[in-house]
Amino acid sequence: MVSRGRAAVSVIAGVVILAGIALASPALAGADPETSPIAKQAHAEPVAPGTPCSATARACVDLESQRAWLIRDGKVARGPVPIASGGNGQETPLGHSFRVYRKNKDHVSGEFNGPDGRPAPMPWAVFFADGGVAFHGGDRARSSAGCVKLDTNEAEAFFNDLAENDKVQVVNAAQEGAARNGGPTR
Repeated sequence: MVSRGRAAVSVIAGVVILAGIALASPALAGADPETSPIAKQAHAEPVAPGTPCSATARACVDLESQRAWLIRDGKVARGPVPIASGGNGQETPLGHSFRVYRKNKDHVSGEFNGPDGRPAPMPWAVFFADGGVAFHGGDRARSSAGCVKLDTNEAEAFFNDLAENDKVQVVNAAQEGAARNGGPTR
């Protein structure tokens, strides 16, 4: 366990536990994201109708269809909305128990510059995965560096609807469906 300020962080079998909240990290565990214990738990939950995600998720992303939803009380509150996800070599990570950990309405990238050479704008940023992966507004014609880009009005809606600690699921619908139905995930 590592103590950082007030938050205690532990890593047990590839699962990061921050302030008592388990954060799935299949990459750390070396596990297939669809067969991890956290995924199996998610697959046992009912699906939010019209999405490939669990009813307990607050936001759902399907990388196959490049769509996202907001979910409230197990039902779609917004969506599907079109997205752009990470590009080759900077894919958006798959996961069943990401959590919103920070929001910043006027965020700019600390890693990437826009076409004008200035730090790339990431308006209405809602961070949910390691490495600064967030929902944010942007040009969906360009792939992101792992983030989930939304049209500006949709990014604002996600920003206003999601709160810290809300669950975010990022899946590939066909694999998710197969896993939920007991079939192969690959």
